[in-house]
Order: sequence, then C-alpha cells, then structure tokens
Amino acid sequence: MAHTCIHWFRKGLRLHDNPALMAALRDCKEIYPVFVLDPYFHTNTRVGINRWRFLIGALKDLDCSLRKLNSRLFVVRGKPEDVFPKLFSKWKITKLTYEYDTEPYSLSRDEKVTALAKEHNVEVIYKISHTLYDIDRTIEENNGKAPLTYNRMQAIVKTLGPPKKPIPAPTLEDVKDVMTPCSENHEKEYGIPVLEELSQDTAALGEELFPGGEQEALRRLDEHMKRTGWVCNFEKPQTSPNSLSPSTTVLSPYVTFGCLSVRTFWWRLTEVYQGKKHSDPPVSLHGQLLWREFFYTASVGIPNFNKMEGNPVCTQVDWDTNPEYLAAWREAQTGFPFIDAIMTQLRQEGWIHHLARHAVACFLTRGDLWISWEEGQKVFEELLLDGDWALNAGNWQWLSASAFFHQFFRVYSPIAFGKKTDKNGDYIKKYLPLLKKFPAQYIYEPWKAPRSIQQAAGCIVGKDYPHPIVQHEVISKKNIQRMKLAYAKRSPAPTESPSKKQGEKRKAPSVVDMLKKKTKRT
Repeated sequence: MAHTCIHWFRKGLRLHDNPALMAALRDCKEIYPVFVLDPYFHTNTRVGINRWRFLIGALKDLDCSLRKLNSRLFVVRGKPEDVFPKLFSKWKITKLTYEYDTEPYSLSRDEKVTALAKEHNVEVIYKISHTLYDIDRTIEENNGKAPLTYNRMQAIVKTLGPPKKPIPAPTLEDVKDVMTPCSENHEKEYGIPVLEELSQDTAALGEELFPGGEQEALRRLDEHMKRTGWVCNFEKPQTSPNSLSPSTTVLSPYVTFGCLSVRTFWWRLTEVYQGKKHSDPPVSLHGQLLWREFFYTASVGIPNFNKMEGNPVCTQVDWDTNPEYLAAWREAQTGFPFIDAIMTQLRQEGWIHHLARHAVACFLTRGDLWISWEEGQKVFEELLLDGDWALNAGNWQWLSASAFFHQFFRVYSPIAFGKKTDKNGDYIKKYLPLLKKFPAQYIYEPWKAPRSIQQAAGCIVGKDYPHPIVQHEVISKKNIQRMKLAYAKRSPAPTESPSKKQGEKRKAPSVVDMLKKKTKRT
C-alpha cells in the first residue's frame, strides 16, 4: 500500500544520513516534511537570540533543499500533541517517521504523539541517527548501567565495533513517485518564522559568524577535512581558548541541531586518518565525538541528570546563593578581564572554545564564586549555539568536580591560564575594547596598574571597569577546603578509576601538597 506520510523534523535538520526520512519515502505516494514550532521551547527553556537565528537559518536551508526535490518544509505552530491529530485527519496520514531523541522532554513528547498516532491508525517509525550508537544498546553492554568513565566508554565501544555508516541524501530518483501537495496559501500558513515572530529583539544581534543549515555544515566539514595534517595532529588540550579566530572546528552547533550527521563526521575523519599517523581519543577529533557519546549515554542512564539533588553520581555541595555574583559573571562584570572577555564572546557570538568554557565554569563554581553549576548550566543553555541538554549537564558536573572528574584541587587561574596562550591580551582587547590601551603587563590585572596608567588608558578601575569581585588567591584556597568537606561526606565513589580527560595528568598530588605549593594554574 502506498502511504501518505509525515516526516517530522526536530533535531536532524538535514537530508544526508537521515534514515527516518528514507523510511518515510519508502512505499509513499505523498510526503509532508513537518517542523513543529513547539511553545515548550519558548516557555520552558532559555533559548537566546543567537540560537533562534541559527535554527531559522537551518530551517530555511532545509526548505531550500526540499524544494530541489519538488517538496517543501511545513512549519506548524503549536504543541505536538495538539497539532498532529489535526494534521493526521486533514492530510489523511497513514505513516509518521522521526529521528529518535533521548532527552527526557523529547521522550515524553514522542510517547504522547505515538499514542495519538495509534488512535488515528498511523504507523510510526523512528530511527537512531543523532548519536553514533544506539544508547540503550551501549548501556545494555555495560550490564545495564551508564559507564561513568571515558575509559569504560572506550572499552564498550570497542566491543560494539565502529558506528554504522551514514546513508546518502535522497535524490530526485528516490522521490520520482512521491509528491508533496503544495498550494499558494501554504506559505502564509506554514512559512518559516522570522525572529520578530519569536518576540526577539533583533537590535542586539551581532554579525552571524556561524550561519545555520546543512549546506553550511557540509561546506565547513569539507574545508576542515582538507587540512589533513591538522586533523591528524589535532589534540584538544593543545588548542587555544583565546585565539582571535577559533582554533577548533566549530562544527558542534551543526551536530547539535543535526545539520551535520555525527556519523558522517566520524567516517569522514576515518577516511582522513586512513594510513596516516594520527592522534587518538580522548584528545583527537574522534575522541571529541566519543565525549559527546559518553555524556549522551550518561544522560540516559543516570536519573535527574541535569540536577544535583536526586542525581546518584553527583556530589552534593553546599553551594552559595549569591544573585550579585551570578549576575556579575553572566553579564561579564567580574573584574577579571579574561573571564569577562570570554563571557562577552559567548553573549555576542554564541560560541566559546572548550577550554574557555572550562575557565568560566570553574570560576563560577568551585574556583571562585561557589555558585551551583545548575545556574551556569542555565546561562549556557541560553547563550550557546551548541547548547545541548546532555552535554551541558555533563560538562558542568565535570567542571565543578561534582561528577566524572574528581581532582577538585586543580583550579584554573582567571589570570595565569589566559596568559599561557595570549601574553599580550589581544583576546581581551578584542572583546573588552574598554581595556585595549592597558599595557600587556596589566591587561589581565588592570587593578594593579598605577592610577596614571589607568588614566592614560582611559579606564579607571572601580569607575569604568569593576574591581575584581573576589580575591582569587584567598578564595580559591578556601573553596578547595569546602570541596574537600563535600567529598568527605560522599558515599563511596564509583569503583571505576577517574578517566584521563583532555590531557589531565592521571596521578595527582595530594591536597596538602597542592596547598603547600600554592598551585593556582592548570
């Protein structure tokens, strides 16, 4: 029987490596490619303007690709459980396909829609293509538990073998017997939203450095894969958090929205590595994709994954509630130029380097401000283009030394860490132009500059730029002791040994040794 199908795009905003879309096209006479603008994301999540702009770009690109196949994208406004029954009846749908999504909200949403589809005699097919592996299968392979270390994850992946190969995008040949009924008024009813419709103030928008969409994703992938030497030698800890243009691929937003298939990325890397000497996980580019898989797996296997309370792997810490400190961090007003420059870049561009994320996350939590990682998680969810539920929660737990990483005495210095890769503070000057006339010796610590130098620079600390909100040397030592107490109260830690992350040294000195040496830098 020839079906009338809806393929429901959510993440997976692409045609390449989209097995659920190919399943929709099989035995199909009519197809409606649908994206639902779900009010949940407006009211329950903190999606900032850069991320909305990226999504709209991805939808436009997808619509453009579908039109080349004599189809189009139908953007439907409303709750999925409200809109689908209407569409099933209106379009006489017999089959619904979508890409599997492991987030808690997505699972409950999909369960509701699947039940409604059954009531309307609509067959439902979903396929796994947002992750390298079937996460449930990975957990099953680890005796029904999520692996808690990267080493364990690598061992499981070894037994599973390489990820499935990606499938090509549908061609005109694949859709020759399939039509999409389109009419003039569809544009008005199902057109792609503009930012104003999402009640976004476009006046604050900066230049779009990373436009959304599959074509841009594939172009960027091609560009990076041509740099074979760079790809083979890539080691994440050796890249710079404060270079003026990104020192990594910035493909993460494209993978998050599914404009780029993670399996396509994996296998393209495999081709580049073929027969050449190359870096290995955890620091290689394959290693980065496995980190993503690791946190996705943890997020499925660990209850309350994005919270401290009720999360069995998370250390329970007596974080402070300090709205002033939190606001200063969020609004780039901490008085530490390296931290404030990073938070400014994040707000303007929607992306910051992985190690820059380390620095600001450590500063907010265990390093200096002693504010809960859940607060940082909310800010990143709003501002990051690659804001991803599982990765955001996993990385914040890691960087606050609440789970996965336990060397809490290794604290990033908000002064020394940035100097390692940018002695002159060019990055600070770019994102905090107010400080650009400070000499290099004071750019990381403007409060130490004599008054005459501050005047010459046209920026008086305490008037034009804030004093540091904490004394790093003093507070970081106190916080190490607070963390030590939180650890002492923990139930025994998991038996797996802590994994070696991004060039962290495996054998660490004791807390006492560290304090004796007054180590402040990572």
